[in-house]
Amino acid sequence: MSPELISILVLVVVFVIATTRSVNMGALAFAAAFGVGTLVADLDADGIFAGFPGDLFVVLVGVTYLFAIARANGTTDWLVHAAVRLVRGRVALIPWVMFALTGALTAIGAVSPAAVAIVAPVALSFATRYSISPLLMGTMVVHGAQAGGFSPISIYGSIVNGIVEREKLPGSEVGLFLASLVANLLIAAVLFAVLGGRKLWARGAVTPEAGGGLGEGAEPSGGGSSSERGSGTGTGKDGTGKDGTGTGPSTTPAGGGTAPTAVAVRPDRETGDADGTGVRLTPARIATLAALVALVVAVLGFDLDAGLTAVSLAVVLSTAWPDDSRRAVGEIAWSTVLLICGVLTYVGVLEEMGTITWAGEGVGGIGVPLLAAVLLCYIGAIVSAFASSVGIMGALIPLAVPFLAQGEIGAVGMVAALAVSATVVDVSPFSTNGALVLAAAPDVDRDRFFRQLMVYGGIVVAAVPALAWLVLVVPGFG
Repeated sequence: MSPELISILVLVVVFVIATTRSVNMGALAFAAAFGVGTLVADLDADGIFAGFPGDLFVVLVGVTYLFAIARANGTTDWLVHAAVRLVRGRVALIPWVMFALTGALTAIGAVSPAAVAIVAPVALSFATRYSISPLLMGTMVVHGAQAGGFSPISIYGSIVNGIVEREKLPGSEVGLFLASLVANLLIAAVLFAVLGGRKLWARGAVTPEAGGGLGEGAEPSGGGSSSERGSGTGTGKDGTGKDGTGTGPSTTPAGGGTAPTAVAVRPDRETGDADGTGVRLTPARIATLAALVALVVAVLGFDLDAGLTAVSLAVVLSTAWPDDSRRAVGEIAWSTVLLICGVLTYVGVLEEMGTITWAGEGVGGIGVPLLAAVLLCYIGAIVSAFASSVGIMGALIPLAVPFLAQGEIGAVGMVAALAVSATVVDVSPFSTNGALVLAAAPDVDRDRFFRQLMVYGGIVVAAVPALAWLVLVVPGFG
């Protein structure tokens, strides 16, 4: 058996173990890099670590550190409640507000599961309170998170654009972002139409007197900020590709029913907010919002490194408000950091031993470039429905480099198609986002809701890769 084939089989074993066992795929990939690099490729430690993505490590740590501070001091709660109040009783707008909110959070640097964990409990509570389909609300939250997930300063966007740059492929940061944004926006529009959105429009606006308003006398079921609610737990394959537990806030409607109920306003003991909703802007929250804006301006306006900028802003906030930031370091997405660094280090070993070129030539040897392209999209979608979206992108994009170098398939369109195919399937209940949505839904038949998410996830896996290939790859973009 050739060394190249052995390294590919080891990669398959890594994905299988990560999918079926409670082991972080990044840790498995580090072990695989050590074993294959030492025993098969005859590499020393320096050769193995040559593929370690130091720049992406700083981006992941810096951005998630800054966002952890935003969660700790209540800035994210403020964003959630401010967005909710914008609907002013228009029930039909609530799913779209949740879609836009999760999209905004991931676009400015939140890890997708973190954004879903913040928004899903509020969104599903509103779904119960206003008789909105939980499937509609849950999928709108997940697709919203993916819609903003590939902005130039987002986690996914930084990772994919970094891989593209490292592999010296033609790239378009804006094109990648727009491809994901438009794809998820169109899917959300179809879901809204199919799952009861038209009936919601027919309802019009509800009034505070009816118990359904969003004025000072009422708030989302369960009361208080999202940090004050209990936790719900859903089991599924998490972002590290393991059989993990998705944990996020879960709420129960006041009175236990589905009818809207006004909740008495009380002070928030954690934030000191007089209205109990966490909507008051404190100096720490104002500074955090300014830091998020500064990050966007620094990266997009002055081309500064996103990771180093985020770390610097987080340090400033931590120095000014140490109490709010004390737990932020522990809330950095370390599992995601381990995942990405491990997978890309193993990919570096594959590059060192020539496996990337060998595999790419094999895909190109199919003789029908468009067929090879659609197969790669389906591989990304199927694996990502059970394992790590980012991990599979980190493996597939480098594997496609020699194939793309032939020039018959546009690199920009192919990378965008792979990114869309590998992330829209996160609605699967086996993924972190799907598990969080399942856990956050109050007063539902969870078995039935699980089946709905599983069926919808299967539809997405079957349809979206082909559509992404047809729209992004066949025209030859890039």
